[in-house]
Amino acid sequence: MVTRQRNEASDTEFWATRLLPCPYLPDRQERKVLTQLQPPNGTTLYDLLARNGFRRSHNWAYRPQCPGCVACVPVRVCVQDFIETRNMRRVRRANADLTAVWQAPTATEEQYAMFSAYVQARHADGDMSDMTWDQYRSMIEDAPVRTGVVEWRDPKGTLRGAMLTDLLSDGASAVYSFFDPADANRSPGTFMVLDAVTGCRTQQLAYLYLGYWVEGSPKMAYKSRFQPMEALGAAGWAPMIAGEKR
Repeated sequence: MVTRQRNEASDTEFWATRLLPCPYLPDRQERKVLTQLQPPNGTTLYDLLARNGFRRSHNWAYRPQCPGCVACVPVRVCVQDFIETRNMRRVRRANADLTAVWQAPTATEEQYAMFSAYVQARHADGDMSDMTWDQYRSMIEDAPVRTGVVEWRDPKGTLRGAMLTDLLSDGASAVYSFFDPADANRSPGTFMVLDAVTGCRTQQLAYLYLGYWVEGSPKMAYKSRFQPMEALGAAGWAPMIAGEKR
């Protein structure tokens, strides 16, 4: 169930979802405000909304708007000034055999098999755990914005990881990433973010948007390691120090 509200200034309609259990923090409830992205202005609208803390799912842009809670903090990596830690350099070396290839937003059965294995291993209690092939294909292909899938393959051509990535005027947005759970000891999640930063730097893009950082959520803790980083607050985007309380 959603409620609808029209923004008279932009003639864009926004909806608010009903309250649901928060997926990140116990004993809290989540509500999202969202709008549909449609041609011909879907790309322009999404670009504006992304800079204001919105994320994308399928052809919807959304942002948490939860009663009495502002724990979800939009964050983005400052690409040109990014500094790798010693551990990150080790992760790079452990995955040096992988090659990244940008693919058009077309779902494949190979991707879906890996996605399903990843979700069952890492997020079996999440809302994606029972995603069907048709739903996965919709997630990849129903996007009226500039998007694609970065695939990482080993020397044999085997898919080892993938990241659905949106292109923005000032950077890229990591929508969703997944990998072969058997490779967990290689820290592929960290590696894919590192390689995405490198890709943005090569394209002279300023930011890699990583979605929301949530203090106290183990699922989101890794994001604050990618410094320097900016967080969006009431006064706009500002530097965020790893581990700081907001």
